[in-house]
Amino acid sequence: MAQLTFKNINKVYPNGFHAVHDFNLEINDGEFICLVGSSGCGKSTTLRMVAGLEDITAGEFLIDGKLANQMTSRERGIAMVFQSYALYPHLTVYENLAFGLTLEGIDADVIEEKVQATAKILGLEPYLDRFPRALSGGQCQRVAVGRALIRKVNIFLMDEPLSNLDAKQRVTMRSEIKQIHRSVGATTIYVTHDQTEAMTMSDRIVVMNAGRIQQVGTPFELYFYPRNLFVAGFIGEPPMNFIKGTVEGGKLTVGELSLDLTPIVNDVAALEGRKVVFAFRPEAIELDPKGSDHYTINSQVDLTELLGDTTNVYANVGDVNVILKVNPHKTPAMGSGFSFAVPYKAAYVFDQETEQIVENSLERH
Repeated sequence: MAQLTFKNINKVYPNGFHAVHDFNLEINDGEFICLVGSSGCGKSTTLRMVAGLEDITAGEFLIDGKLANQMTSRERGIAMVFQSYALYPHLTVYENLAFGLTLEGIDADVIEEKVQATAKILGLEPYLDRFPRALSGGQCQRVAVGRALIRKVNIFLMDEPLSNLDAKQRVTMRSEIKQIHRSVGATTIYVTHDQTEAMTMSDRIVVMNAGRIQQVGTPFELYFYPRNLFVAGFIGEPPMNFIKGTVEGGKLTVGELSLDLTPIVNDVAALEGRKVVFAFRPEAIELDPKGSDHYTINSQVDLTELLGDTTNVYANVGDVNVILKVNPHKTPAMGSGFSFAVPYKAAYVFDQETEQIVENSLERH
């Protein structure tokens, strides 16, 4: 295992493009970290700097307290799994797994033992004599993971390894990779644009946007305690609903909609005259609320999507479009008007200008 430390890491390419800005992070021994964000946010560039495939322009990268900026990939004790399987098509599964060990001149008996042990962990024992062309996508990906696993390194790097698989294979491989991590214990950095992968696999998630870290936290923390609008909108499927308006007399005013912010913001007077964003998650709403600790919002149904256990309701609140998740047995009819409740404890308020959470509005979550 290894502890990784990033101190003010920056990456600037020769053409002047600043891909990563002041990246600061501490990764603990054996931790599974996911870097997430949309395309071009700098997550793969960061991973490549860890691997030694990209030079670090500025800052310090340490492995177990030792400066690693100038270390080779081999010296860093890293194994990497790429988006493409990168298997040798003319070699069997056994030979693909053994390839790196063979190059290192390891004895054949030791290679045999390591290949068999790795194949057992990954469920590849029946396929050791097959060529990659005879394998499914999921099996090929397990071989690619096995080539990294067999080296017994302290650091695993994975760059969107499941993106070429279909939905069912991705679900299976997510659990397999997590189980492998538990059994091996290597410090792992996993890059993905798929928030579901990040939420289900990681100990902590690093959300990036435009080369900058937006927030670091556990999946629970990011989902229930987003620090800014980007994280709130990126984490969650369907995404969080945003209603933008101006605070007047302690109330958020948007056309005919008026929401008293006093119950959810301690110092609402400080927001007077400011533009804010009232936010709530699709599944947080209630159609048959009890008590009075909620907002009642009138809307009209534009479209419904039955998903089995839930129904997505696409509705409008004035000129604002929202998505709601409701019980399929209580789905309002398309085109109908209806009201829904947002519990005070499920509402968020963000400052439109800074895009940051209004701090005391998080105390209830």
